[in-house]
Amino acid sequence: MPKVDPAALPVLTGSGYLPPYDSEVAGRSRVAVGEEGGLSQFGANLVTLAPGAWSSQRHWHSHEDEMVVMISGEAVLVEEEGETLLRPGDIAIFPAGAANGHHLQNRSNQPASFVAIGTDMPDTDECHYPDIDMHLDREGFRRK
Repeated sequence: MPKVDPAALPVLTGSGYLPPYDSEVAGRSRVAVGEEGGLSQFGANLVTLAPGAWSSQRHWHSHEDEMVVMISGEAVLVEEEGETLLRPGDIAIFPAGAANGHHLQNRSNQPASFVAIGTDMPDTDECHYPDIDMHLDREGFRRK
C-alpha cells in the first residue's frame, strides 16, 4: 500500500556534524518517509524542529536538488540573500550547483515541521558549508 503512516515509523535524531557544529541541530528530528516507503531515486524526510533548533548548518550541494514544503509552524529560511519567513504551504527550492548556502531556523516557541525532499547523489555530491570549517563528500564530514 502506498500510504505511509509517519507516526508508525522510527524518529531519527542526532547528526553527523563535527563538534561544535552539531549543537544547533540538537532539537531536530526526522522520519525517513521516502526510505521507509521504498524510494531509491530521492529522499523524503518529515522534519520537525523544536523551538530554537536549526535544520542544518547553512549549506549547498554540488549535485543534489533540494525542496522544502512547510507543513506546520513557522521557520526562518536563512540564505545568501537574507532571511524569509516560511509558513505552512510555503515551498523553497534549491537547485543543485547553486552556491546559495541555506538552512531553516525555528525562532518561534512552537515546533515547526516540513517535508525535505532531495535527490540522492552520494557518489558525486559535495556539500559546502560557507560559514564553518566543514565539508561533506563521499568520504564523509571533514574539516576544510
